[in-house]
Amino acid sequence: MLYHKPRVHEWSKTLTTTPQKSLKRSPRKQNISSKTLVNHVLEVLETQSAEDIVNLDIRGKSTIADYMIVASGRSNRHVNALADYVQRGLKEINHTKLGVEGLAQCDWVLIDAGDVIIHLFRPEVREYYALEKLWSIPALNDDQ
Repeated sequence: MLYHKPRVHEWSKTLTTTPQKSLKRSPRKQNISSKTLVNHVLEVLETQSAEDIVNLDIRGKSTIADYMIVASGRSNRHVNALADYVQRGLKEINHTKLGVEGLAQCDWVLIDAGDVIIHLFRPEVREYYALEKLWSIPALNDDQ
């Protein structure tokens, strides 16, 4: 039985000796103020025909975020599309660190953009949970 020595090609030698090219890095995340973030999200929602858009200033009421945006879509598909447009809009301004929940059913989609939390509902689900009523409590004061 004859065993053949594996043939080494010239191109394989060059692959191991040449350094790898550095990967392209995405642009740095800009330090975006929460007010700028809110205005951008509101513009996206208005452009995409979201209904009953409410912007809640929750500074002083909660430490989880500065603003909460609540909006409705006409159907599950519309809620899904709104969530997709908001995510794309935030990525356009290099705000890519997002937490997204609820895309499977699209009754209630929550997008956590750090200082801004976006809730997208179907109208019936929004009426049932009444987040605007929940967050309409007065701000907490430190001197009490």
